[in-house]
Amino acid sequence: MTERNEPTEARSRGVAMMNKVYGWEMPADIPGDFFAVTADHLFADIWTRPGLSLRDRRLLLLGAITAQGQGDVAKIQLGAALQNEELTEQQCEEAAIFLCHYVGWPLATGLNNALIAVKADRRKAARAAAKAAEAESADSATG
Repeated sequence: MTERNEPTEARSRGVAMMNKVYGWEMPADIPGDFFAVTADHLFADIWTRPGLSLRDRRLLLLGAITAQGQGDVAKIQLGAALQNEELTEQQCEEAAIFLCHYVGWPLATGLNNALIAVKADRRKAARAAAKAAEAESADSATG
């Protein structure tokens, strides 16, 4: 951030990539060095390097976080991969099966369990959206 609280070019590029990766709007003005390094370096420089697609990077990240047993982070990454249509549910399941053989069943089971939770959340949100659309349609038909 500049002295006038305007984002630097790196911050703007980093936050734009974070928004693309996660599929939600990230504020550019979060204080602190941790966010600065994350936005200005990791997302502005590393996630934007040529040579790998976002999907490639996501798969690598899923492998790394699975190997570390990071189920909560896996939920975020799986949800974003599905929302951004980088991976299908079937491809995520295949990734968990594949990773079982390289990181072990207990750790890859964590990824599979994260996927089960993400799929359930997505189905619940879809049902709620359908119900809301149905109610709105009924309201407009009677009004």
